[in-house]
Amino acid sequence: MRKLIKYFFKGLVIFVPMALTVFIFVWAFTSFDSVFKDRDWLPVYFPGLGILLTVVLIFLIGFLASNFLGRRLFALVERVFTGLPLVKLLYSAVKDMIEAFAGDKKSFDKPVIATIAPGGAAKVVGFITRESLDNLGLKDHVAVYMPQSYNFAGNVVLLPKEAVTPLNIESSQAMAFIVSGGVSGGSA
Repeated sequence: MRKLIKYFFKGLVIFVPMALTVFIFVWAFTSFDSVFKDRDWLPVYFPGLGILLTVVLIFLIGFLASNFLGRRLFALVERVFTGLPLVKLLYSAVKDMIEAFAGDKKSFDKPVIATIAPGGAAKVVGFITRESLDNLGLKDHVAVYMPQSYNFAGNVVLLPKEAVTPLNIESSQAMAFIVSGGVSGGSA
């Protein structure tokens, strides 16, 4: 009986992440496509049209946001989003995360190795996200974000500046190293 339970849990650990990933991709694909499928106003339809048009829309928004009128329009829309209490929370969190990875103000561009305990041998890889913590009364400290492996979560740790050592690698290599649990990322 114990072997059967062991097999079940092992299968669960393998099946659930795969099934969930496939489900999310199929759901996104069919949702995007269902907007355009069987529409009289659309002269042509082919599978994947929704995803293709979404990518085109993202490029168009980026183009419009690059000129004066577009910036003003999107600033107005952003004021509306940040003025609504619950919407503001979700919108701000998503925007900050996207900008940290892909925006003009990239936050994960300073990979470091941090020593958690003074004189300790254990080290973690992370990213300096704030170099001055004077506003918190911590003059000689930095904020280090440590993403978790195989997860979209992480922790912010406030450490003395002497506890962090810059890494001489690309941020993408450090992130791949962390997210893969140390399996990927080359020379991290």
